[in-house]
Amino acid sequence: MAMGGGRQKIASMVPYLVKTLRKQPLSPTTNHTLPSLRRTFSLYDQINLIDGVPDDQLRFQGYSDTGFTINGTKYEGSLLIVENKIMTWAPKKFSDITPQSLSIFQIVRPVPEILILGCGRNIIPVDPELRRFIRSTGMKLEVVDSRNASSTYNILNEEGRHVAAALLPYGVES
Repeated sequence: MAMGGGRQKIASMVPYLVKTLRKQPLSPTTNHTLPSLRRTFSLYDQINLIDGVPDDQLRFQGYSDTGFTINGTKYEGSLLIVENKIMTWAPKKFSDITPQSLSIFQIVRPVPEILILGCGRNIIPVDPELRRFIRSTGMKLEVVDSRNASSTYNILNEEGRHVAAALLPYGVES
């Protein structure tokens, strides 16, 4: 019986607690410290927006079905990013991505550690010949949809890693 009486006493206090909480003003919440980027964006549920990044470092700020926004500038079409430089890229669909379309990696030095391949809207299996070519350059390959590719690029670039990206617009469905 003592337990039942305790529950009843607690239940009778709920209206008092609610009334007290309503009377207290909410404190302003304008400056919050952001959690670790790795934790925040590991699920890739949004594009990474990083504050305090050097001006010469690229960061994706958005994407659309037809292109990407990088450092405040909108780019239409497919992009190839190497050594923090943005280039338009010829492939319009996933089947256009060949060793020839990535031949720049035979001459770029230092060779990026990772190539992030953004497939458009969906992840698509990479042809074994293309995979062998990328491996022959010394790069690791990460194949993801273009939304996650841009977020992954931000994280790795912010960490100071040598990363390259080859991205089809998000609206491409090959």
